[in-house]
Amino acid sequence: MILRNKIKKWKISKFLINNNYYFDRSKVLKHLPGYMLKEAFNKISRWKGYAKTPLISLNKLSNELKLGEIFYKDESKRFHLKSFKALGGAYAVEVISKKRKNIVVSSATAGNHGRSVAWGAQKLGLNCKIFVSQHVSKERVKSIEQFGAEIIRVKGNYEKSLGECKRQSKKNGWEIVQDVSTDNYKFVPQLTMAGYSMMIKETSVQTKKYITHIFLQAGVGGMAAGVVAGVAKYFKRIPKIIIVEPKHADCVLRSIKSKKKVKIKIKKESIMGGMSCNEMSLLPWKILRNTSNFCLSIGDNFVPNTVAMLAKKAFSDKKIIGGECAAPGIISLISACNNKFVRNKFDLNENSNVLLIGCEGDVDKVLYKKLLIKGSKN
Repeated sequence: MILRNKIKKWKISKFLINNNYYFDRSKVLKHLPGYMLKEAFNKISRWKGYAKTPLISLNKLSNELKLGEIFYKDESKRFHLKSFKALGGAYAVEVISKKRKNIVVSSATAGNHGRSVAWGAQKLGLNCKIFVSQHVSKERVKSIEQFGAEIIRVKGNYEKSLGECKRQSKKNGWEIVQDVSTDNYKFVPQLTMAGYSMMIKETSVQTKKYITHIFLQAGVGGMAAGVVAGVAKYFKRIPKIIIVEPKHADCVLRSIKSKKKVKIKIKKESIMGGMSCNEMSLLPWKILRNTSNFCLSIGDNFVPNTVAMLAKKAFSDKKIIGGECAAPGIISLISACNNKFVRNKFDLNENSNVLLIGCEGDVDKVLYKKLLIKGSKN
């Protein structure tokens, strides 16, 4: 009853049914080939310190929502980077460097991708330049600098930092390791997404239960597309795919609605900074436009509550450290279950086994503490 009272008013902002849905494994793996997923797993699983991240049962929440199982893939335990991004950028650096020591790698980031690139560069003894926008917190910058990268601050948003990264990299001959794909830049984003697919490879052997629904956070769409590719390769049955975005940065939802990749103008940056993106990456668009069953968006208001409730064992028997971008899956699942129409459309019931991606831990310790304190008061 206590949990019910805390979550009964949670709601989604927007909801969209994808009328162009069809999941074709071969088409997904055409964009992100199975051999790339296999190579990523073979290499990353040999890294020092590799271990499968925990698949935690949110048993208290599943009982409250009257669902079968809710699994939370806890990426706060991913190496020492506390984020799924450790699987992407660092792996891409390893592949493209080809053991060369005289190259400089560069990247633009909202935080976690840059940490992964910097870590990958440090492991190989490479120089690294990371571009960040004015919105990236000092705490996240410090977490990148600890791996020896040079930080270059850019006035404006993420798009501005990416533009400056491309300009300076072209001028100086630096190797860009970016997770955003375009017509002329596909291989490196494929590598990063192949790394992300490992979360599904691991999940496939961590539970014998079939996953019926996956709620996937989306910024530019790289993680979601990497997970979908993992589903195409490793899952016997195809679950329903639900894309989750901040309400002021719903570029996936609007793109699927328009049947074309749409660039939006963000009027207000979300506290879920890694998801506050105005345009999809091209390759994820090609994958997600048909493989997503539904899209929805949520506000920032329940992020602090979720962070605090994870830490205080409100959803499970275990304390979970989940950052601001780990919260959206839980928020959207609860909000969907609170809406009878949406719950029915999603076919969420006592036979549903839901997978949520807890994509980061307390990477930004200052922000995490603020969210924890604020959420604990509600």
